[in-house]
Amino acid sequence: MTEDETQKAVKQTEVLDPAKLGQEVRDRYHNCSLTTVNDHEVRISVMTEPFRWHHHPDSDETFMGVEGGLIIEFDQREIVLRGGQMITVPRGVRHRTRPEGERSVNLTFERRGAKTVFDE
Repeated sequence: MTEDETQKAVKQTEVLDPAKLGQEVRDRYHNCSLTTVNDHEVRISVMTEPFRWHHHPDSDETFMGVEGGLIIEFDQREIVLRGGQMITVPRGVRHRTRPEGERSVNLTFERRGAKTVFDE
C-alpha cells in the first residue's frame, strides 16, 4: 500500500483502524501520514528492521504501540513499547526505534513538518 493509497483510504471524518491498516502493509518499512490534528501529524509506521539514530530539534515525538513490541533506544537506556502504550520523546533527545520481534506497528504524533536530523 503506497502513501497515496493510504491517504485516499482515510479521511478525517472516517473511523481509523491502525491495526487493520498495519496488517495490510507488506513492505519491510512503511511510514506515512494518516491524518492531521491542528498543526500535528499522526503517522503509522510498520517496521521489520531498525531505524537510524536521530533527533527532532523542533518537535516532541509521541509513540503509541499498535502491534508487536517497539524498542526505543536512547543513549543510556531502552524501553519496550507494547500495544496500547505511549511514550513521548522530548525534542532534541537522540533515539532510534526497532521492532522487538519480526515486526512492529506504531503510531507517531509530531508537529507537521518537524525536522529529522540523523546522527550517524
